[in-house]
Amino acid sequence: MRRLTLRQFRVFEAVARRLSFSRAAEELHLSQPAVSMQVRGIETILGLPLTEQLGKKIFLTEAGQEVLYASQAITARLDDLQSNLEQLRSLDSGRLNLAVTTTVSAVATDILARFRGRHPQVSIHLDVSNRESVLNQLATNRIDLAIMGQVPDGLDLEAIRFMDNPLVVIAPPHHALAQRRKVSIRDLATEPFLVREAGSGTRGAMERFFDARGLELHTSMEMSSNEAIKQAVQAGLGLGILSLQTLEQELALHRLAVLAVESFPIMRHWYVVHRIDKRLSPAAQAFKSFVLQSAPQTPGKTTR
Repeated sequence: MRRLTLRQFRVFEAVARRLSFSRAAEELHLSQPAVSMQVRGIETILGLPLTEQLGKKIFLTEAGQEVLYASQAITARLDDLQSNLEQLRSLDSGRLNLAVTTTVSAVATDILARFRGRHPQVSIHLDVSNRESVLNQLATNRIDLAIMGQVPDGLDLEAIRFMDNPLVVIAPPHHALAQRRKVSIRDLATEPFLVREAGSGTRGAMERFFDARGLELHTSMEMSSNEAIKQAVQAGLGLGILSLQTLEQELALHRLAVLAVESFPIMRHWYVVHRIDKRLSPAAQAFKSFVLQSAPQTPGKTTR
């Protein structure tokens, strides 16, 4: 039986990712017939169709999905090998691929600035995304490390806690509750809240906090970023619950107030995360060590 080649895997992965022979050809700098021939070659070897066309769109068959999973695993391993061999020559000639959740971006950029001061030649690629996207990048081995909160179980990830992340209730300074020295949880039950999108770690923490106390969280508006929530709270559209570490400027300028709510802050944590089977490059290992050494508390390691 003929064996599939690395070239065929790479071509098919591009087709499967783009769901288009022409766009895959553009990405790979090949002609469309050449791309089609590679995919047909795989189908001939396997004896199964990998794609099907419905109207003007193509879709992966069940066999196509299996080949995609295999090609991603193989090409990721080879990319790791090539990257690690290149980086073994020198730490400062290396590259760091990092993703962080939007909530931790301010903390992460401060850490990166200090790391860059020590290793100015390291090439850094930073992606700031929502939690779902960061987890997807970890799962598909597109990044070396991630910094995030709330690491789920069952994904074969190593997560090391390096910093506390207190969540606080914020309001406009002129809000009635901002004038109180103590605010009860039940006082919040009647207030409208501005929340992050479903799946956000901050929103999940809010919902668990209220559920544990038998209270309903009244959501007035859903927003896709912390900045949008801060601006909406300033405008008087509702209360918010955000990381205290993201509020330094607004509190200093008296644009927002932190309410003195009982049982707050909700204490969460930041983690530096990577796949258990990930062989970290010298640059990635140096960054991970830098994060843990500069953390203001004793790290805690967990496997998820």
